[in-house]
Amino acid sequence: MDVQYKGHDRILYGFILSVLTFWLFANSMLNVSSVMTAELSIEANTMNIAVSLAALFSGIFIVVIGGLADSIGRTRVFRWGLGLAIAGSLLIYLTPSGDSAPAFLLFGRALQGLSAAFVMPTSLGMIKIFWQGAERQRAISLWSIGTFGGSGLSSLTGGIIASTLGWRYIFLLAVIIALVALWLTKDLPENKRENAGKYKTDWKGIIIFVIAMITLQVFITKGNQFGWTNWLTIVLAAIAIIFAYLFIKFELKYPFAFVDLHLFNNNIFTGAVLSNFFINGTAGLLIVSLTLMQKGADYTPMQAGLLTLGFALAVILFMRVGEKLLQHFGAKKPIIWGALIIAASLIILMQTQLMAYQYQILAILAYTLFGVGLAFFATPATDAALSNLPENQAGSGAGIFKMASSLGASFGVAISAGIYTALANREEPIEWLSNLVIFVGRQDNVSIRQGAMLALAFCLLLVVLVIITVIIKIPNDTGKQIK
Repeated sequence: MDVQYKGHDRILYGFILSVLTFWLFANSMLNVSSVMTAELSIEANTMNIAVSLAALFSGIFIVVIGGLADSIGRTRVFRWGLGLAIAGSLLIYLTPSGDSAPAFLLFGRALQGLSAAFVMPTSLGMIKIFWQGAERQRAISLWSIGTFGGSGLSSLTGGIIASTLGWRYIFLLAVIIALVALWLTKDLPENKRENAGKYKTDWKGIIIFVIAMITLQVFITKGNQFGWTNWLTIVLAAIAIIFAYLFIKFELKYPFAFVDLHLFNNNIFTGAVLSNFFINGTAGLLIVSLTLMQKGADYTPMQAGLLTLGFALAVILFMRVGEKLLQHFGAKKPIIWGALIIAASLIILMQTQLMAYQYQILAILAYTLFGVGLAFFATPATDAALSNLPENQAGSGAGIFKMASSLGASFGVAISAGIYTALANREEPIEWLSNLVIFVGRQDNVSIRQGAMLALAFCLLLVVLVIITVIIKIPNDTGKQIK
């Protein structure tokens, strides 16, 4: 690696486009899946599996690939990731209607998920290596706009493209974006951990980790469907816990561990990862509140989705503000401020006792505040994690940080949706809550509104955990730029 190499904007724009192939384009399938199901003549269950498959593969393999990239070369793995994005998007673009559609679709989505596992930890890890100080914080802000902003705009973008050009063009554009990202990063030098040739691939650790992650992801995503007390759910949880224990025990002793668990001896890194896990769990507010608007107020998916436009715009507009706050105040205060803004958005969304037209106005405000809060949080938390990583663990450490995002969102969505579903399906409203809060308007949907209120209260609890974690783990001056 050329230690004199400095990151510049062309490389950074390549990194941003690389993450957009997943967060903006691959993620848009959430909104166009019904159109694809009808055109491809496949079963709805198959489409549901395809939609979730990309996130599943990304969440399972992101730490594994990040750790391997440290040893075999981050630039090489990054380019492999873009190649996987091209292959996966082409498969979906070329998916024929009929019996062969599931094979094209499922394999393509698996490749898209793997591409994210290749691209995210390597691009973020190389930002840690090639940018320093305020320049690194700026790079993180712009990279985060690609992830948070891309995710926020994915449903709207996918809907516009699908309704004008057709859904296949979403994935054709993803191919073009990936090719442009490859061109922009063509001069990126290879970089890997020092003395990487002496390292042995930690296959045992990888296998144990993958088993733990697969069972954990199935437990998270299917637990509500199976039933949380069902024997299968309990077995999945037990397997995940046992293999997680075996992984920790083995990795702490193995000299060539693909993840250095001693990273968690650093309070700042641990605090950043835990707060990232909890804050991403608040993503459950989206599925709960949007489902409430559709089932409780008879909104169409498009009508409900348009309410969230302020979320994406706020992320894009305020991300650089989070960066400036980091430079002036350090990471701790902006993270707490962001969490408090998200708490305010949740308290607003919890007002489900109101009439639908009143709640609609509050929801627009709440989603916008949610975006502002995430924008305040993202750069300070990411910089706190990256700045406390040793360079030889840049890939695996970045993978851990991003896996916390994925697992946090999965847990948050699964648990909040589970609370909502269990309570919304009650034949009678909860008596103590009805005595405490008067639900005006229609009375045939009170159980739905109560379920949403308590599910959103769970998300609020996650915000409290963010604040407690940051107060305990992250010092005041972390990331602050001295003038």
